[in-house]
Amino acid sequence: MSSGDLRNIAPLLDAYLSYFERKRSPFTVPGHKQNAARLDAGLGALVDSDIPLYGGLDEIKLTNKVLARAEKLAADFWGADFARFSTGGSTHANQAVILALGKPGDKVAVSRTAHRSVLSALVLAGLEPLWLTPEIDKATGIPLGIPVSEVERVLPEKPIALLLTEPGYLGTLSDIRSLVELAHAHSMPVIIDAAWGGHFGFHEGLPAHALQMGADALITSVHKALPGYSASALLLAKTKFLSAQRLEQSFETTHTTSPAGAPLASIDATRALLQTRGTELLADLLSNVAYFKEKVQAEFSLPIFLNANDFPAGRFDPAKIILRANQLGASGVAIESALGEHGIRVEMADQDTVVFLATLADTRADFDEVADLLIEITRSQQSAPRPTATALSWSIVPTIGISMRDAYFASTEMVSATDAVGRISADLIAPYPPGVAVIAPGEILTEQIVQGLSTSQKAGVRIAYATDPTLGKFRVVVK
Repeated sequence: MSSGDLRNIAPLLDAYLSYFERKRSPFTVPGHKQNAARLDAGLGALVDSDIPLYGGLDEIKLTNKVLARAEKLAADFWGADFARFSTGGSTHANQAVILALGKPGDKVAVSRTAHRSVLSALVLAGLEPLWLTPEIDKATGIPLGIPVSEVERVLPEKPIALLLTEPGYLGTLSDIRSLVELAHAHSMPVIIDAAWGGHFGFHEGLPAHALQMGADALITSVHKALPGYSASALLLAKTKFLSAQRLEQSFETTHTTSPAGAPLASIDATRALLQTRGTELLADLLSNVAYFKEKVQAEFSLPIFLNANDFPAGRFDPAKIILRANQLGASGVAIESALGEHGIRVEMADQDTVVFLATLADTRADFDEVADLLIEITRSQQSAPRPTATALSWSIVPTIGISMRDAYFASTEMVSATDAVGRISADLIAPYPPGVAVIAPGEILTEQIVQGLSTSQKAGVRIAYATDPTLGKFRVVVK
C-alpha cells in the first residue's frame, strides 16, 4: 500500500499532505510560515515542512475534529476506550496517566526498572513509590521481570496502582497476565510503560500488547520500535479502573498547547500501516532479525545473542538484538566505538552488552552490512569469555531516606564523592540509555552506588542527569 492509499484511512496524514497541496497564505503561527527558505536555505530545509495542529492539520478552532477522529481509530485498533496522541514522547504520556491516578500521599507499586520519566511523574503527582525489585537471570545478568511475589509483598501498604515497564530495555517481560489478575483482584489499575513494545500484538510471533493481556493503560513510543516521528507517543486506556475525565485533564495539563502536526500525523499513519500491512511487515522484521543473528552466530562457538528460548515462553521480544560482548571476552563499549567509525550507531552499549534496534524500516541489505562488519570487529576483539556482571541499573535495591518529593524541594549542597556516601541524594542519576535510575531523589547514596557510577563512567557508559557530570561531587540534601 502506498502513502496515497494510507492517507485514505489516516485522517491526520491526509490533513498533513492536503495542507501542502492547496493554496495557503497563513497569518498564524508558526512564524516560519513554511517559507523560511526565503530567509535562509538551511533554515528552510529544517522547518518548511512543519505545520501545527491548530491552523494546519485542522482549523484554529478544530472544527474538523480530525485529531479526535484519528484517536478514535487508534482506540478501536488497540481495543481501548481512550486514546490520545502525544508530541512529547512516552515521557509526557507517563506523566499524564500517573497524574490521573490519585492524590498526593497515595502509594503506587512501581517496577525499579522504570524510566526516569515515571520517577519525575511521581514527584509531580506527589505519589509515593513502593519499589518492586526485578528477578535477575543468573545466566545473563539481566532482569526477567517483576515476580508476582514482589507485588504480594507490598499489598499490605495498599497501593492504588501498579506501574510496570514492559518490555524492559533488554526485551524481557514479566508474567503480565498473572500480575494483572492479582492487581485487579485488589481493584488496582495496571499501567504499563511499553515504550519499546509498540510493535507487540500484531503478529503471532510477538508477545501480545499490554491491553490484550488485561492491563488498564498502555503507553508506547511511536518513534522507537515503530516508524513514527521523533517524540511521537500514544496513550491508550480502558476505563473500568481509570477515569477518562481525569486522564483527559492530566493529558491536557502536561501537553503543549502548540502540538506539531508531523508527529501527530505520523502516529495516525503508523496505526494505518500496522492495520493494513502490520502482519506482513512484522514477519519480515522477525525473519531479518533471525537471519542476522544466525549469520553472526555461525562464526562463534559460544552463544553471543539473547534469544526467546533463553526465557519463559512469551517473555522476550524476538525482534530485539542483544549482543553479549562478555561471551566474546570483548568490551561492548569498544565494539560500539568500532562500529561508529563506520557510521553504524547502536542503541546502547556497556561493558557486557550491545543493543541494536531493528525496526520495520530496515532491509535485508542493512542487516548484511552490519553483520559483516560486526563479525570483522568482534573477531579482532575476541578473547577469553568472562562471567556476566549484572549492570548497575538492575542491581541496586534502594534505601529510602525521605520521599522523592521532599528531596526535590529540599535545600541541597554539593559534597565530594567520598563525603556523599551515607547522604540523601537530591539528584536522579542513571546510565543513559536505558535511563533507569541507579539513585533517585530521597535515596541514600551508598559506596556501591558511588563507586559503581564512577566505574561505569570510566568504562565509557554515559551517566546522565547528575548535577556534576564528572561525578566528582554529588548534590545531596542538607542535613
